[in-house]
Amino acid sequence: MSEGIMQSDRPETLEGDSKDLFSKFDETIELRRNLLSSGVQDPFSLVMEKVLSPTRAICNGRDTILLGTYNYMGMTFDPDVLEAGKQALDDFGSGTTGSRVLNGTFQGHKECEEALREFYDMEHAMVFSTGYLANLGIISTIAGKGDYIILDIDSHASIWDGCAMGNAEVVPFKHNDVEAMEKRLKRIPEGAGKLVILEGVYSMLGDVAPLKEMVRIAKENGAMVLVDEAHSMGFIGENGRGVCEEAGVIDDCDFIIGTFSKSVGTVGGFCVSNHPKFDIMRLVCRPYVFTASLPPSVVATAATSIRKLMDASEKRAHLWENSKRLHSGLTEMGFKLGTDKPESAIIAVIMPDLEKGAAMWSALLEEGLYVNLARPPATPANMTLLRCSLCAEHSGEEVETILQMFENAGKAVGII
Repeated sequence: MSEGIMQSDRPETLEGDSKDLFSKFDETIELRRNLLSSGVQDPFSLVMEKVLSPTRAICNGRDTILLGTYNYMGMTFDPDVLEAGKQALDDFGSGTTGSRVLNGTFQGHKECEEALREFYDMEHAMVFSTGYLANLGIISTIAGKGDYIILDIDSHASIWDGCAMGNAEVVPFKHNDVEAMEKRLKRIPEGAGKLVILEGVYSMLGDVAPLKEMVRIAKENGAMVLVDEAHSMGFIGENGRGVCEEAGVIDDCDFIIGTFSKSVGTVGGFCVSNHPKFDIMRLVCRPYVFTASLPPSVVATAATSIRKLMDASEKRAHLWENSKRLHSGLTEMGFKLGTDKPESAIIAVIMPDLEKGAAMWSALLEEGLYVNLARPPATPANMTLLRCSLCAEHSGEEVETILQMFENAGKAVGII
């Protein structure tokens, strides 16, 4: 075909008629512009120039306490973890340059999966390149067209994206509402495939799911159960296996999904299961098959960290102490929190609106404290939150300093 014919076949587009594909973001662009024009620092562009420890970093040239990193067990600077990563770099190089089903499975990947099987006392474990990919891959593969997914309305974006990718019928229910979940389950057509998806700890408010009741009802109604334990692994439960363990239902959960980017202290995701057919997922799960595997240094640090978390009861106890103290201290000052009592390592401080929230975030940073500013649509009920995630390496003195910083910033902004 000649060039002239190709050109003549193209539809004519008049100048100004083409749609700007970025128009859909205009409201967000304007919101960000107005926020920055008020004089606050950009909450979503913070740069850590140097990380000093699990609890401190240099931000904007200042020594800053970190209270928004999800580094719950403080494993990012553990000497054994760092040494394992350095050794893997020397022995295996910087990356795999391939998928797990091709050239991307190194000895470290198998050792990491073995550590997960031991940690959870389960038969099968799959490691993904991120926690997001773990949810995307497992959910979209096991629940497809004609199947039904019953899930909490406040589920993480990666869960919703996994549902969309798999084309299953999605039936949401009100957050942590056991009765609403049961009603949805009973409406599912008889004989249909059913998957109930829950989270142990919900990351915005830091509240815990009533898994004991929910898992029981799911099983009574013939559903499989998937629980995302990203924000409870390593910390909650006698052995750190999460809310499933704490609630005594871990053996009734068909799939447990988690991430290495929280308590484990690196990057990656995983799924563990006792299902006898689970291993076929390695051949049919697209986000596993078509993604390059994690670098050798990452799986080495993850495996070492997971094994150390098996014997971390003292760190878990200290983290609970930190959570209880921060929650009580902020409550006494008059801040409105996401939960009536400490339920996890996440303490959510509810702000009156986005403008006040951004001002409070900026004031805290000026005090030398970093927290997460969370806003709609990521947050439930259109709330603006300052999300604090405590670390087992925060000292008691640091927690008291954090409370003083909140008091100073809260009074300066006019929130308390």
